Amino acid sequence: MSSEAEVLKSMYEARFDKNAQASKNEIWKVLCRNYFQKYVKSTDTVVDIGAGYCEFINNIQCADKIAVDLNPDVSTRANAGIRVINESCTQLSSIPSGSVDCVFMSNFLEHLPSKELVLNTLRESRRILRPGGRVMILQPNIRYLPGEYWDYFDHHTALTDRSLAEALGLAGFDVPVCIPRFLPYTTKSRLPQSPWLVALYLRLPMFWRYIGKQAFLVGTVPA
Repeated sequence: MSSEAEVLKSMYEARFDKNAQASKNEIWKVLCRNYFQKYVKSTDTVVDIGAGYCEFINNIQCADKIAVDLNPDVSTRANAGIRVINESCTQLSSIPSGSVDCVFMSNFLEHLPSKELVLNTLRESRRILRPGGRVMILQPNIRYLPGEYWDYFDHHTALTDRSLAEALGLAGFDVPVCIPRFLPYTTKSRLPQSPWLVALYLRLPMFWRYIGKQAFLVGTVPA
């Protein structure tokens, strides 16, 4: 494992102990079942870029699953049957063009060192997507996190819902869904913290504007 991967591994282990990781996974089960699943068909091929602990890709229901992350430890987090690719998000050479139905990214783009890499990641996502395919992005919105955004040492690039929508357009996507305030910033946020609260929160969009500090956007490839 590279020294960079070792640093990232140590950093995330310090942020999320085993109990916190288990709690996060239970929350992601609800997020996938009660919200994200409506954007994913049972026949889809789904790629999770920056898969991390694989909370999304392990819990979403689809035909084929691919987890992308430079950290080789991802293979120990992915469920059986998930293909793990340790490649750069800007050069997914193992994935053919136009072979994927859905790309997902959660709390990933802010870790890239530059906006150029953000745009190249979005362009690479568009390359692997079929016509009519979609990219789903859950992203801390610096518009509502002017200070907290920088409390994590590995946050480099600041994005708002508007700048991310603009980047998606530059990469060739239409943007039919842009929710500036969706989820709280982290699973350590004040609310919600348990699966039943998450399920309730998802059913009450009126509260998103008060608690939500992450944006959710969907970009689609013109058919």
